[in-house]
Amino acid sequence: MAPAAVRDLREFRGPVSTEELEQFETDVLAGFVLARASAGLADGNIRGDVGHLDQTRAWFGRPLWDLDPADADGYFGKVLRGSPSGTRPARAQALTTYFLFLELRHKVEIHRMTRRVVECPIDEMNRPRGSRDAALRIPPTEPEIKTPFTGRGGELATCRKFAPTARNYTASKLMSQAGLRRGQARLSVGLYGRSVKGPTHGQERW
Repeated sequence: MAPAAVRDLREFRGPVSTEELEQFETDVLAGFVLARASAGLADGNIRGDVGHLDQTRAWFGRPLWDLDPADADGYFGKVLRGSPSGTRPARAQALTTYFLFLELRHKVEIHRMTRRVVECPIDEMNRPRGSRDAALRIPPTEPEIKTPFTGRGGELATCRKFAPTARNYTASKLMSQAGLRRGQARLSVGLYGRSVKGPTHGQERW
């Protein structure tokens, strides 16, 4: 038997019907939900991402993998222009995560079915400001934690007015030992200086 050239059978795939594309889009979204659940995300976070994707899909009217940067410019720059400050970053993050899933799992298949190369429409030029990363709380280092208390102690030797400085140092020391949180305790100036009020019933502890 003489050797013959090997041809890729994918080149001879017939046109895909609208029903097949709709079913494939549904299966892709279901796979996205399952992948996010396997990553350990809470159900509420997954529902939030799917909600953002559904609203974008309803506006676009076509599968999301057809989104271009120009479409994203119009959507985030005009349609969502007056939306709350957290809506645009959250929706952009949901789209970015979804397109990452498409590129990792379905890029070849989408190209085979639609002749389109999957590419995220959110880039550095149109990414909405106020990313979720900005809300990340980074814990302070150990030297940063010690500085307010050791600094107050050092000020006692050089302060001009000893009583206010001693009062502030005592209040800070009390809060550090009691472990009061920022939202659970507040400082208020009273008749005899500054008092610490607890989280309930307004009790004062000196």
